[in-house]
Amino acid sequence: MNIDFKKRHSLNIIGSGEKTILFIHGFASSQQAWQWITPAFETTYKLVLLDLVGSGQSDRQAYDENRHQTLMGHVDDIIELCDALELEKGIFFGHSLGGMIGLLLAVKRPDLVDQLVMMGTSPRYLNDLPGYYGGFDRESVDQILEMMELNYAGWASYLSSVALPESEGEKERKYVEASFLSSDPKIACQFLEMTLMVDYRDTLKAVETNTVIIQCSDDSFVPIEAAEYMAKELKNSSLHSLSSKGHYPHVSNPVETIEAIKRNLK
Repeated sequence: MNIDFKKRHSLNIIGSGEKTILFIHGFASSQQAWQWITPAFETTYKLVLLDLVGSGQSDRQAYDENRHQTLMGHVDDIIELCDALELEKGIFFGHSLGGMIGLLLAVKRPDLVDQLVMMGTSPRYLNDLPGYYGGFDRESVDQILEMMELNYAGWASYLSSVALPESEGEKERKYVEASFLSSDPKIACQFLEMTLMVDYRDTLKAVETNTVIIQCSDDSFVPIEAAEYMAKELKNSSLHSLSSKGHYPHVSNPVETIEAIKRNLK
């Protein structure tokens, strides 16, 4: 298989350690979101930074609506990358839906994943009451998707304020908004709809990998109940709560995020 991974994923490999950390960003984001935390790990780990196909500076020609309409398409992309890099038993750190991509990867190819760190990740965003609270009902999801199609710029401004409250820093909120605005609207809409409709609760019990769940105290996208549900369902997991608010602690409070990661790495 002759794939230009540098072009496909805007791949960057930095650091000098023997152990590898591969970072997987979330919806409408990119590897740039890690810029505030990667310096803390460069001297002790090799860091693999990538943009998911369809995001950031990835090769947009590589985006396939059929392949990438489910998370497994992105999982297969990363498997191809890891095999090409001859990566085994690495640490996978995923934010938001990137964490779920890492979890699915750990199930499909456990030989690749020594430890999984998920931050702001949910197995299901839609409520399934009374047994499960994901934070969204179907009506609110439909409204978000409709706003996105009708006024993408207005949607980006609104959702960035939900994702990162002004109390966490206006400059940081504007960074998230700019990240949304730089995304391809069509791909972002498809990705968000996929995000909000997933249900991977049944997959949790199949995970054997040591897993760390990092969760903000007040996250409008992922309620603490969803994180607690994962911690209960995963066989080998721990839940670490941050004092930070919002969905982007690696942007708004990198110091606390770094401390949480270092404290929990194997």
